[in-house]
Amino acid sequence: MTNSKKTKRYQFWINLILIVMTLTIILPFLLVFISSITDETVLIRNGYSFFPEKISFYAYQYIIRQGEKILRAYGVTILITVVGTFFNLMFSALLAYPLSVKTLPYRRQITFFVFFTMLFNGGLVPTYLMYVNYFHIKNTIWALIIPNLLLSANNVLMIRSYFMTSIPEALYEAAKIDGAGHTKIFFQITFPLGKPILVTMGLFSALAYWNDWTNGLYYLSGNQGQKLYSIQNLLNQMITDIQYLASGKVAGNIGAEVAKLPTTSIRMAIAFIAMLPLFIIYPFLQKYFAEGITLGAVKG
Repeated sequence: MTNSKKTKRYQFWINLILIVMTLTIILPFLLVFISSITDETVLIRNGYSFFPEKISFYAYQYIIRQGEKILRAYGVTILITVVGTFFNLMFSALLAYPLSVKTLPYRRQITFFVFFTMLFNGGLVPTYLMYVNYFHIKNTIWALIIPNLLLSANNVLMIRSYFMTSIPEALYEAAKIDGAGHTKIFFQITFPLGKPILVTMGLFSALAYWNDWTNGLYYLSGNQGQKLYSIQNLLNQMITDIQYLASGKVAGNIGAEVAKLPTTSIRMAIAFIAMLPLFIIYPFLQKYFAEGITLGAVKG
């Protein structure tokens, strides 16, 4: 009975801690959504609340009026997220695999070179000049894919560590005895068994692509560049436009109408729309995190 009571007490506190942690994650997103449908005057007078006095969907109506731009921006974001994540995983895995092979010449030196790029870089100005003057990516879709995100040193080192510790070396030796080369070993053994870490790193890469707005800010300009805006760049532009219009610098009747815009609730609606697709996709990928605990174990 004593052990049973201790177990139940332990489970109670663990469940309580997990519930509190879950609420700290869910409640802020819920508050953002509720704030986006709260009437602007109520929001200004009473502040943020989970139980607003008056509901208003004007913020979403304003965003829907930008429908064509929103759909195009979502299309661009989905494209760069899928393409960028695919190439990021392929390049990272193709570099991580040889670094996990203990017989690779100069393996430590190459690993240090990869790690060194995490500590130092050339800076924003040299990077901008290189991409614009030599790679000519300005106002192209590649401006949203290549800079800073296409290959991550952190991903390479994480995948390398997983390949070294979670995949039995006996499998590599057995494959070599059967005459398999490194290409066959990578695609038929390492890549399938490394699915959990690849999905995990792929999720991080996808989040980086989805949330990135700095590349669009640096490398997209003019009418041609605005056609390639991702959802983050478009929403950032909408916020900037709303702030300018609400600042009172617009004269006449237009300025009077603009002053009535629910700027705060629109910002909350924009933030919620940007986060919504991630909420939908994440549950389908979560199972791979649990698989990573047991996958790659050696059976006796």
